Amino acid sequence: MVEKDGQLSQRKQCELLTIHRSKLYYQPKEESMMNLHLMKIIDRQYTATPFYGVPRMTNFIKEHYDYSVNKKRTARLYKLMDMRAIGPNPYTSKPDKTTYKYPYLLMLESTAQ
Repeated sequence: MVEKDGQLSQRKQCELLTIHRSKLYYQPKEESMMNLHLMKIIDRQYTATPFYGVPRMTNFIKEHYDYSVNKKRTARLYKLMDMRAIGPNPYTSKPDKTTYKYPYLLMLESTAQ
């Protein structure tokens, strides 16, 4: 996209493309061997128990594999692998605010008598 030997300077090219110049020099790092191994463990266990969330998976890795892993690392790997636990989400039983709430007519009728 940005040419080093172009007619325009790199600064001007980045300005025209609306990208930061630091993006030109960024070299993404590969995942470590430990993270790849943990991802295999998580994937294997997730297929067996898809209801395991981050805290439960962290405890599973600590107990069965004796790795010192914290929740933040497990959460980052979950996000990287695009996984989330199967289970109810919060506020699933709350009613929709836009729906009409019908009055309880039997209560009104009994108080009128």
